[in-house]
Amino acid sequence: MERELAQAAKGGPATIVLDLRELDFIDSTGLRTLLAEHERSRESGRELALVRGSRQVDRLMTITRVADHLRIVSSPEEILA
Repeated sequence: MERELAQAAKGGPATIVLDLRELDFIDSTGLRTLLAEHERSRESGRELALVRGSRQVDRLMTITRVADHLRIVSSPEEILA
């Protein structure tokens, strides 16, 4: 994931969207990676947005308060709205 995020950042899109809908599990390393990319994106004037994952992933992001720091939407179309 880190490699893909770095590659996406090189292209310079204004918003990077990670679709987590098929993600069933994320651990502390994944959460740390998302937070680090969020910070890098903000520093470079970009935005990181996530499409909500499974209930388990969503619950973990809520419990750890990671969701408080990231833009999480229900569908990719919400990014365009």
